[in-house]
Amino acid sequence: MRIGFGEQNAWAVDDDRVSLVRPVVPPRPYLIEAVPRDIVIDLERSALVVVDMQNDFLHDDGWFAEKGVTPGPLREPIPVINKAAKYLRGLGMRIVWLNWGNRPDRLNIPPGLAFAGKREPTERGYGEPGENARGNSLERGSWGASMFAAMEVAPDDLTVDKIRFGGFTGSELDSVLRNIGIHTLILAGINTDRCVFATLMDATFHGYDAILLEDGVATPSPEACTQAVHFLVDKLFGFRIRSDDLLAGHVLSK
Repeated sequence: MRIGFGEQNAWAVDDDRVSLVRPVVPPRPYLIEAVPRDIVIDLERSALVVVDMQNDFLHDDGWFAEKGVTPGPLREPIPVINKAAKYLRGLGMRIVWLNWGNRPDRLNIPPGLAFAGKREPTERGYGEPGENARGNSLERGSWGASMFAAMEVAPDDLTVDKIRFGGFTGSELDSVLRNIGIHTLILAGINTDRCVFATLMDATFHGYDAILLEDGVATPSPEACTQAVHFLVDKLFGFRIRSDDLLAGHVLSK
């Protein structure tokens, strides 16, 4: 009998003993041109993590649009993300959609986070209804927290809710990734300098390898913010790749 729900994290149980030896999946090295130097990842132990491609950020009726952010530029990475996800699925890599999903009672939101979402009494904050009758902003299960329709999500993809800018704090992300044997994350989505970068840093704090898909991210912030993220990724946190180089990579012989 097999006990466990992860491909690389399970016990084998028979009548007289329990084997705690985990399944061993042979590595599949894959070479990618990257900055600051080229990298080889293991396709069996890597995942594409796509952050916050949700209605409240990308739709013209969403929370960001109501705050005065023009959603169009934030939608520019969508073709890149969809193409990369389709290609990586074909290589057997796992795709994880990481989305805001706050509690309806908002008890997961501390004052500092609430203030980041609502600076003035007249503004719409987390979990508050908007002018368009689309429900509460970024509330788990709401229209705003749902995936933007243009995102091409496959049935075998994984979806994880998050409750902070960084995707690991208070979420199931770390448990899910460890259960499926993931060591390396390629990060895409929005916003480059907010939830994507926070999740990238958070990943390294939890011991994961972190790679930024730099043409698969976007932000409404000034260009200097993106440049700062690139600088910090290169110097401290990991690597940067472009989608053309990802798709042009190749499996190395063992």
